[in-house]
Order: sequence, then structure tokens, then C-alpha cells
Amino acid sequence: MRRPKGIKTKKSVAKRFKISARGKVFARHSGMRHLLSSKSSKRRRRLGEDKEIHPSDVYKIKACLPFSH
Repeated sequence: MRRPKGIKTKKSVAKRFKISARGKVFARHSGMRHLLSSKSSKRRRRLGEDKEIHPSDVYKIKACLPFSH
């Protein structure tokens, strides 16, 4: 990707996604804000881990984070 001059990071995207050293994009699972008592501990543990983003969406996310890769 060629970076045009004066490009800015989309801060809303920067708060939601992280890019690993190998270039994989990760995000938090949804469903961990409230009503946790009704969810099993196995489910809560799984939701606490970051999920890898599908490859079809990676290009769009990386385009919004020009200085992270």
C-alpha cells in the first residue's frame, strides 16, 4: 500500500483493533460487557481472548491504520 501525504490514523479503528508483529489483525469478542452471570465460565473465558479478523476485512482495517504495519 502506498501512503499518501498527510494521511491520519482512524482513531476509532485504532481503539478496536490491534495488529500483531506478523501482521495479523485482532479484535475483542462482543458479549463481555454485562449479563455475565448467565454465561458459563467456559464461554466467558473464550470471549476474553482476542479473535483474529477474517482475511477479507484485513485490508480495510490496515488501510485505516497506516502507521501500524
